[in-house]
Amino acid sequence: MTNAADWKPEKAVEIVVNTPPGNGPDRTARVMQSILQDKKYIDVPVVVSNKLGGGGVVAYAYLNTRPGDGHTLMIASKALLTNHIAGRGPSYTEYTPVAHLFGEYMVITVKPDSPIQSGKDLVARVKKNPSGVSFGIATSLGNPIHQSIAAPLRAEGVDIKSLKNVIFNAGSASLAAMMGGHVDVVPVTAALAVQLAAAGQVRLLAATSPQRLTGALAEVPTWRELGYDTVVSQWRGVVGPKGMSGAQVAYWERILKRMTEADEWRQDIEKNFWSAEFMNAREMRQAMDKDNASLKVFLNDLGLVK
Repeated sequence: MTNAADWKPEKAVEIVVNTPPGNGPDRTARVMQSILQDKKYIDVPVVVSNKLGGGGVVAYAYLNTRPGDGHTLMIASKALLTNHIAGRGPSYTEYTPVAHLFGEYMVITVKPDSPIQSGKDLVARVKKNPSGVSFGIATSLGNPIHQSIAAPLRAEGVDIKSLKNVIFNAGSASLAAMMGGHVDVVPVTAALAVQLAAAGQVRLLAATSPQRLTGALAEVPTWRELGYDTVVSQWRGVVGPKGMSGAQVAYWERILKRMTEADEWRQDIEKNFWSAEFMNAREMRQAMDKDNASLKVFLNDLGLVK
């Protein structure tokens, strides 16, 4: 029998994601799977399970059918907080925080021929007529995509409940609507913004990062730089089911920290314009507590608190 203080996995490890294959959380899980197995950081197989439905509710419900099981982990994001605040899912306090991995920033895009010339121009237009500019939001109100445009407008005193938001069930759908002239503005992840701009499909107005991003995004001003004191990050981390032991959490903290130091992980971070932000379980829980408190205020201003 393994000593509790020396816990390690004795059977296959399952990484649960709440999106289809190929989407952001799924790609993160598969990079983790590759590093953990190929570098033999752990001695058992790693499988990725896609549990879809209910905006993540199905996946989180599945996770807690394994209480105390250190063999089942899940890729979590800020949606765990916003969905619960909006009455659409379980509380983050029902799960065991394991490690915070990285932050992802958004970039505000318009069509190349849009009359909206800059981030400041966008804010001025919305301030003058809040329903005169339409925003394509994937995939639900209150999420970081929505926050990336609502936050600077809120900082400028706009009633953000009055914004003209159109909800799409995928980022590709919101972009297609913008290209077709059906919505005016679409916030996207930084990595996607680079691809779209390189293909000449969009013009980039502002980034939600605390300071300018690098490389192909070095010329895009931040909201802060434009005079709106706001930063919006979509974080990703790892949680486990309720009831995990201290030894289980300590094992995964150690392994995941080692994983984030691998060249393959660093290359993925750089390629996607992510911000490496490893936190251990205690730090992650503190960050989630703080984030949850501020999000309650923000979503209340959006009229989304249930």
